[in-house]
Amino acid sequence: MNRIDFQQLAELRLKEARALLAAGFPEGAYYLAGYAVECALKACISRRTREHDFPDKKLANDSHMHDLKELVRLALLKSELETAVQVDAVLDTNWTIVQDWSENSRYQRKTAQEAASLLLAVEDQTGGLFPWVRQRW
Repeated sequence: MNRIDFQQLAELRLKEARALLAAGFPEGAYYLAGYAVECALKACISRRTREHDFPDKKLANDSHMHDLKELVRLALLKSELETAVQVDAVLDTNWTIVQDWSENSRYQRKTAQEAASLLLAVEDQTGGLFPWVRQRW
């Protein structure tokens, strides 16, 4: 997969999350909303590689995970995000919600309110994680 693949997958997973929530499936919506952020961060990590360069093995291996805080670090966005949340209260609140997502949520029951809260934190145009990451992918 390349950067464009991750960008397209991130957008698709976000659309699917919205559709699942609207159809009454909050568990799937919750999982896919977080997965959309994961894919967006992996697009940022992909941006770090150069065409025709031999990949850094450690970066490649470390990137095959699901921890959003760690993916922010691997994307070299940790300091930038820390600064951004200090000056943007909405982004700070949204990051607090989003960073608790885990791939294990696929095994958990989630309410419609939990899924809606995560979706809002992900796609909020005034401080959501997805718009913030999209500017950097």
